[in-house]
Amino acid sequence: MKVVTLCGSMRYQNEMIKIARNLEVTFGYCVLQCVYDFAGKNDTQKERDKIIKAHFKKIDLSDFIYVVNINGFISESTQKEIDYAIKHDKEVFYHEEVKKD
Repeated sequence: MKVVTLCGSMRYQNEMIKIARNLEVTFGYCVLQCVYDFAGKNDTQKERDKIIKAHFKKIDLSDFIYVVNINGFISESTQKEIDYAIKHDKEVFYHEEVKKD
């Protein structure tokens, strides 16, 4: 069973939950989700740093990452995750086609 980490902006957290389910049910992947409810944004910087560190560990544990780039949007933090994955020889798959300039 392949392990995949979802990466993407929390603005698409509802879509990410649906995509994770589809990847598990349709393809049989083990999906490591990183979906948090940031509506209140009351986390301290220390708490955010721990979440980010845990997310990169999830990438380490994964066979590949799946980037949820709705309407082509990739946030700065998601780009850092993509760069990290590539640096660590992880395959990167995108939900939507990436447009080349």
